[in-house]
Amino acid sequence: MTVTIGSRTIGAGHPTYVIAEIGLNHNGDVEIAKQLIDVARRAGADAVKFQKRTPEIATPAHMRDVPRDTPWGTMSYLEYRYRVEFNREQYVEIGDYATMSGLDWFASPWDVPSVHFLEDLGVVAHKVASASLTDGEMLEALRATGKPIILSTGMSTLEQIDRAVQILGTDNLILLHATSTYPMEAEEANLRVIPALRERYAGVPVGYSGHERGLQISLAAVALGAVAVERHITLDRTMWGSDHSASLEPAGLEHLVRDIRVIEEALGDGVKRVFPGELAPMAKLRRVPA
Repeated sequence: MTVTIGSRTIGAGHPTYVIAEIGLNHNGDVEIAKQLIDVARRAGADAVKFQKRTPEIATPAHMRDVPRDTPWGTMSYLEYRYRVEFNREQYVEIGDYATMSGLDWFASPWDVPSVHFLEDLGVVAHKVASASLTDGEMLEALRATGKPIILSTGMSTLEQIDRAVQILGTDNLILLHATSTYPMEAEEANLRVIPALRERYAGVPVGYSGHERGLQISLAAVALGAVAVERHITLDRTMWGSDHSASLEPAGLEHLVRDIRVIEEALGDGVKRVFPGELAPMAKLRRVPA
């Protein structure tokens, strides 16, 4: 089974769909968001992804009044959420910029009004964050859009994933294996879940969303058959914000895309054959002919 997002086909036998997650790493600044879109374009990524919240709905009640030290001073967590949230005009600006850069763009809605907000902007797909996998009401709203859905499966049991897949359906769904630790250590990657998910949800394309430092684990995911790879990106890992330290800087994203394309070529088609480059060594080295 394949899923089409924009002009790109995602599934086995097709190029890995590389999603550069900007998330909140724009720190509420449209110009930083545009710079990150430029980073994704130069690296050869296929899409950029943001996060969209209605803060008074999406912020857990016990977190709303918790003080947060920010570059704009100390404020409540709810105030901080409003501070870094783009409005419609800003989303139109960055969405148009991404489209003109040749990139798909979409976001992870964190509540039902955010689904409607993104639909009004004409996104090509929707992404479900791992934290939202159990939000049945929002999943129902997403399925009603008819758009492709990318579902991250971090912090979730198989039974919870089963329920989410039942709500979303499998016709236009991509699953992403994920471990929601920031940053994630190698012993928590559990990459063999990728083929396990592929077997459990037969026909549903399975990719990988990574929060590790470095590239090795994401590249191994591609070797295991991940059809999409999502990684957070940043201008500088030392910038203020919770996701920057688990993000790739520009050179890291460039190397990731480059190495994914090499791995795709190297995987081949699984048919054993003698390649032209082997003929000269064969003539020189094989003493006993077949």
